[in-house]
Amino acid sequence: MFESCERIWINVNLATLDPKIEFPYGALSDQAIGVREGRIFAIESMETMNLTRIAGEIIDAHGGWMTPGLVDAHSHLVFAGNRAQEFEQRLLGASYEEIARRGGGILSTVKATRDASVEELVKLSEPRLKALIAEGVTSVEIKSGYGLSLKAELKMLRAARCLSERYPVRVSTSLLAAHALPPEYQGDADGYIDLICNEMIPATVSEGLVEAVDVFCETIAFSPAQCERIFKAAQEYDLGIRAHVEQLSNLHGAELAARYGAWSVDHLEWLDEAGVAAMAKYGTVATLLPGAFYFLRETKVPPVDLLRKYQVPMAVATDLNPGSSPLASLRLAMNMACTLFRLTPEEALAGVTRHGAQALGLGDEIGMLKEGMHADMVLWDIEHPAELACQFGVNAIKQRIFAGEVRHV
Repeated sequence: MFESCERIWINVNLATLDPKIEFPYGALSDQAIGVREGRIFAIESMETMNLTRIAGEIIDAHGGWMTPGLVDAHSHLVFAGNRAQEFEQRLLGASYEEIARRGGGILSTVKATRDASVEELVKLSEPRLKALIAEGVTSVEIKSGYGLSLKAELKMLRAARCLSERYPVRVSTSLLAAHALPPEYQGDADGYIDLICNEMIPATVSEGLVEAVDVFCETIAFSPAQCERIFKAAQEYDLGIRAHVEQLSNLHGAELAARYGAWSVDHLEWLDEAGVAAMAKYGTVATLLPGAFYFLRETKVPPVDLLRKYQVPMAVATDLNPGSSPLASLRLAMNMACTLFRLTPEEALAGVTRHGAQALGLGDEIGMLKEGMHADMVLWDIEHPAELACQFGVNAIKQRIFAGEVRHV
C-alpha cells in the first residue's frame, strides 16, 4: 500500500475522529499515514511498517499528533463595512432586536456590501480567511445574505468562489438571501420570498455558485411558512438545506427544517425536545455557535444534554460575522463550546472535524483520518488532543496539509 504513496508521515499519533475506533478521539498511537492523489491511501502501525521499499517522500512526525483538517461549518466571512459601534450599543443596554429594528444590524452591512465590488469583497475577506487557515482550518462554509438582491447576492457568492480559487481551502457556499428583509421590500416579505424562490435560487444554481440554501427563521426575520417555501424551492434544485433557528425564540424551525432533510440547524438556544427528536429522526446536525452566544451576552444555553440523549451530532463553528460574532478563531470557538456550553474537548474536536463535515453534507469526504477521505490534515505540536480546545492564541501547528500537500497560507 505505502509503496505507491506520494507522501508518508511516520511516527505520528492519529486522532482519527473515526467513531468505529473505540478509543477516545479515535486515537491510534505510533502510526504511519500515506497519501496519494490528494486522498488518504494507507494507515498502518509503525510496528509492522516496512520503509525499505518506499519511493515517496517520508516525513518524520517525531511523535506529534495529527487530526483531520478543521472545518468551520458556519461563517458569514464575505462582507464589507464595520459594526463595532453596535458592540458599544449592546454594552450600553441595547438588545440585538432593538438594534435591528433601528435599521442597524444586518441592514447596515447590506449597504456597505452592496456598494463593494467582487474584488473589494475578496480583499476585505482575505484577512479573515487567512486567520482561519492559520489555525488549521481546511474547509469553511461561506454564506451570502448581506446583499439581499439578486445582483448583490451573486456578487457575494462569486467572491466566495474567488477565495476558494486563490487559497488552499475547501469552500462550501450557502445562499442566505432570507437573512433579513431588504429596504425595498419592507411590508412585502412574501414578495421577497417570491424573488428568492423564482429568481435567486435558479440564478445561483445556473452559475454553480451554491451547494445549499440557508434561512433565518426568527421573529425579527422570516416565519416558518416563508422558510418552508424556500426549502421546497431548494429541493427542486437538489440543494442542501441549512437554517438559523431557535436563536432568540422557539418557532419550531428546527423541527421544520429537519423534516425537509436539513444538513444542519444552527444556534439552537431555544430548541425544545420535539425539535431534538426530529433532528435525530432525520439525521440533522446541531451546529452550536458559542461566539454569538458570547458576544450577545445570552444566558439561555442550547440543550446539550438533550442532544446527547438523542445522539444528535454537534458541530461547532465560528459564525464569523460583522455584528454578533466577529470571531475569526475556530480554536476559540472550541474553547467557548467547552466553557460556555459544557462540551467535552473530544466533543469540541469532533464538532470542528467529523460533525462539521456532516453539517456541510460532506461527511463521506472530509472530517476523519480514514482511508479514502480527502487528505486534509493538521500535524500539531501537542501532547494530547484536549489541548486544542483548552488553549488558544498559541500556534501549535507543525504542518497544515491540504489535499495531500503541505500548504499553509
